[in-house]
Amino acid sequence: MERRQFLKSLGVGAATIGTINLYAAPQKVKSLGLQLFSVREFVAKDLEGTLEKVASLGYRELEIYGYNGTFFGKTPAEFKTILKNTGVKVVSSHHAAGIGNKSKGSLTDGWEKAVEDLDNIGARYMVCPYLFPKEQTHETYALLPDLLSKSGEVTKSAGIQFAYHNHDFEFKNYNDSTLV
Repeated sequence: MERRQFLKSLGVGAATIGTINLYAAPQKVKSLGLQLFSVREFVAKDLEGTLEKVASLGYRELEIYGYNGTFFGKTPAEFKTILKNTGVKVVSSHHAAGIGNKSKGSLTDGWEKAVEDLDNIGARYMVCPYLFPKEQTHETYALLPDLLSKSGEVTKSAGIQFAYHNHDFEFKNYNDSTLV
């Protein structure tokens, strides 16, 4: 077989292999998740009813927010029971840095307890999702690497992955220097 014919055959074969998945049966979604913050008005009025409703719509996994030593005003044990009763599970949770806005359950106030409680309900991820405007300063950015590293060490010891969700403001210029 000539080189040219070989390369053509190879190209046709590769193209054929690449299209096989186009005709395969679609994969069934194993689990559908919801960031609970998107239905926060309903959560504030009726936590369990909201979780029942989202479960009835097919959502099985949640990303929660607002932990402050309780979960939406419920003790960890009460919340775990609600999760079991509604058939949903918490995959991840958002937690404030707590540098400029002090709050329980943040990276700077009660972090170890937050990790323990999230581990107890089965969460796999904990996320610092945002820095409040008054935290978006040189001083905060100087503290952040150490705070995030220490927070990650605590979650890692519990088998939970820690993440920081960046936004556009981390890349803006402040006082003639770029914070990245």
